Amino acid sequence: MDGAGRDGPSHITYKDLPCLCPYTYQRSSEWGLGTVFYKNAYLCTKKKRGKRMANVKVKGSAKLFDSKVLELLTRTHPLVILGMYIPLCAWLMWYFHGHINPSALVLTGVFFAGLFSWTFFEYILHRYVFHFVNDTKWAQRFHYYAHGVHHEYPKDKQRLVMPPIPSIIIAGMFFLLFWLIMDSYGFVFFSGFMIGYLCYAMIHYSMHAFRPPHNFTKFLWEYHNIHHFRYPNKAFGVSSPLWDHIFGTVPPKIEKKQAVTGK
Repeated sequence: MDGAGRDGPSHITYKDLPCLCPYTYQRSSEWGLGTVFYKNAYLCTKKKRGKRMANVKVKGSAKLFDSKVLELLTRTHPLVILGMYIPLCAWLMWYFHGHINPSALVLTGVFFAGLFSWTFFEYILHRYVFHFVNDTKWAQRFHYYAHGVHHEYPKDKQRLVMPPIPSIIIAGMFFLLFWLIMDSYGFVFFSGFMIGYLCYAMIHYSMHAFRPPHNFTKFLWEYHNIHHFRYPNKAFGVSSPLWDHIFGTVPPKIEKKQAVTGK
């Protein structure tokens, strides 16, 4: 199977977990983590036009909870997240500029430092948290609820961005961290970090909700499709492939056309 660990990982199949489709877990020596390959998404089959993905659940949505309230809390629209954080970030930057440091240069520099730091966090989060799994049931459940459901139903528009409640909790933790480290400069750093997250969220939503554009950004759509449908343990960068190049997780170029077009 494509994307196997470099040390010839063992395969463990789990079929008894509720809500989970059968999948193969591959253990890798790197970081002591593994990679999940959902059978519905990653097994290939021969057809007239070559290799294509078999049984990909392009449409539909998974039911994660029996409770209608909990199920509703797992869904959101990206406009909700934009409406939450854009006014907050704008106010924090206005307050910093008007009451703490009037320097536009300082404001701009700290803001872009926060935005750039998001791209690194995005990569680490996607690779080592969203794709973390081992042979314990809690890890398998965490993986599926946090990210596996998205790989099984990549076109579910209501689960393409983080829901408000966990988003607020995590954002609050980062705000506190930045404030403790940088004092009031953390207001601007946090704003840049969150704007980076919003850019990522909208790019990711667009990749799954709309057709790729006919311009220079089309490669991002193709690059993310490689992660979903060909190499799930590579191409972790969504808004940028920068950290994939730095950490060596860029998918083989020779497979790119096959992964995207199926030819």
